[in-house]
Amino acid sequence: MRVLVVEDDAFLARMIADGLRREHLAVDVAPDGLQAMDKLTFAAYDVMILDRDLPGLHGDEVCRRVIAQGLLTRILMLTASTALHEKVAGFGLGADDYLSKPFAYEELLARVLALGRRARPALPPVLQRAGIRLDTTARHATRTGRPLQLTPKEFAVLETLMRAEGAAVSREDLIEEVWQEGIGYDSAAVRVTLSRLRTKLGDPPVIETVPGAGYRITAAPQDGP
Repeated sequence: MRVLVVEDDAFLARMIADGLRREHLAVDVAPDGLQAMDKLTFAAYDVMILDRDLPGLHGDEVCRRVIAQGLLTRILMLTASTALHEKVAGFGLGADDYLSKPFAYEELLARVLALGRRARPALPPVLQRAGIRLDTTARHATRTGRPLQLTPKEFAVLETLMRAEGAAVSREDLIEEVWQEGIGYDSAAVRVTLSRLRTKLGDPPVIETVPGAGYRITAAPQDGP
């Protein structure tokens, strides 16, 4: 899942971003509405955490533009106001959810994960293929019953490949899905992460390189055709 945090309070933005990254999410940060729109132009985000009172371009206008452009990004709007009419106005703009400051981080996380599930095709919380069992809620993975000790990036790559259900995932799509800004498509990060993941998954190999297409999880006989 890829998340854009749009918040002009640098401390709060960093706290939110660091927390979400610990949950294996790819997170970018924008300090104002104009930079948020720039980022939305070049990357596809599952969820945007949007502060309503932003400098440059107000959060309301950011919300309007996202809806007008038909982007699939789900919007969680933040505001310092607890007034009911403010929440009603936020939903009227097209926001998917609303959270008043101050908030408990655990509630923010739960709302982000719920919105992320709505932004994607429905899949069961536990993914299984080629002897791999991936619990996306508990963030736990096994292969043939053996626990896998995965880093956040390794888990995110494996989850992306598992969600593809045997289809190839391109290098570019892996980067967009798993990594934050600052990594180019020619980066060795994907190759290194895949190499470590393959080692941890063990034999027989299940991550296949598809020339010209990317990577996929091969099917075990019990998975069917």
